[in-house]
Amino acid sequence: MAKKTTALKEAMTKTQLLNELADNTGLAKKDVASVLDELAVQVERHIKKGAVGQFTLPGLLKIKTVKKPARKAQKGVPNPFNPGTTMDVAAKPASVQVKALALKKLKDMAG
Repeated sequence: MAKKTTALKEAMTKTQLLNELADNTGLAKKDVASVLDELAVQVERHIKKGAVGQFTLPGLLKIKTVKKPARKAQKGVPNPFNPGTTMDVAAKPASVQVKALALKKLKDMAG
């Protein structure tokens, strides 16, 4: 059965998180730090350019990349903030955004 958790009133620092994980798992703090570092490497390998573009941390979250196409400059576009006037919109190059999506288990933890 899952261990009962308590709510925190303040976010943990990296050091506090490493200490807490080490205490609760019985691993050395150095081992926990190396696991977190390796997790970051694995995320990078999945989402870097030319890779699969998504990484799932089972039960918690999915990290994925979204390719945004380039946008051409436009002149005389209606201004959404000042109806009745027009504005010029600058061009934007293509870009890649990183999105983190909460999975069901993580959503259930918050509720």
